[in-house]
Amino acid sequence: MRTLREIKLDIERRIALTAQSPLSLLESLEIIKLAIEDVIRSGGAVAKTSLITSQQIVNLLHETVKSAFILEGVNSTLIKPNIGRANPEITLAGFLKFKKQDVCIFPNNLNPRLESLDFNGLYSTGVIEPYGELFTEHILSVNVRTQLSSLGNNVDTMFERTYAEPLNLHRRVPKMVLGEMYLISVKELNSSQIAQNNPIYNNFTPATARQLEKYIKGFSALNLRKGQRDDDFKYERVALIIADFSQNPIKIYSSTQQLIQDNLLPANSSASIDNLQFDGFARTLLDIYEQRFGLNILT
Repeated sequence: MRTLREIKLDIERRIALTAQSPLSLLESLEIIKLAIEDVIRSGGAVAKTSLITSQQIVNLLHETVKSAFILEGVNSTLIKPNIGRANPEITLAGFLKFKKQDVCIFPNNLNPRLESLDFNGLYSTGVIEPYGELFTEHILSVNVRTQLSSLGNNVDTMFERTYAEPLNLHRRVPKMVLGEMYLISVKELNSSQIAQNNPIYNNFTPATARQLEKYIKGFSALNLRKGQRDDDFKYERVALIIADFSQNPIKIYSSTQQLIQDNLLPANSSASIDNLQFDGFARTLLDIYEQRFGLNILT
């Protein structure tokens, strides 16, 4: 049985190996599943919380995103933080505030330049930012989030934050290409069993299906921004990863029909994940980027 420290070290080692061995989505999720279940067995709820709040779980998904771009031909030296590294994250200036970005790809035909901000937000006019408006607009950025507890937890706050982040950047740099990857678990771990060091999953409930439908509709409303001045609150592409961690191997839902078959959506639901899968996520973002800025800027 691995301890929390051993689990964290194992995750760090796999992240560090990404430069030599790309990290697929399924591999990342299997590592996450094994890590969470092992840490519950060795340390219960406290150890589980420590692992999740350490950010190492989400850092695995950062590397999965980086690997997806590299497999599509992106020059790995343009990706920030570097492959196999979680830091330093790039902090970009938006319309209202500065915000750290999880994964950025820099253009190869421009150089950053110091620039004084000439508008008011949560910082004063005259604050210097290190990249400049033109360079910032040519950065392709993806942020990664997870919800591995109850789907009903803080859902309104989550959507408000998800809505605000592209709006903050697109209002300053309207052509910027942004992506969002969000992982949710459709089977929650049983809290009373966790207290006894048992990683046991709850069954699906009608409430699970209602919450999942809300997630799908919410992310669909923020997906597939087409214009360069319209729908600033949207991402150019969202990937909503819906996973059942109770299964071996983990089941990743890739179609709306699969959700209906497993009673996670009603047959007459208008919710659809057809444009929310991880497959094609990186390629779609790169296609939009090339349409706006030209070919070979990220290679």
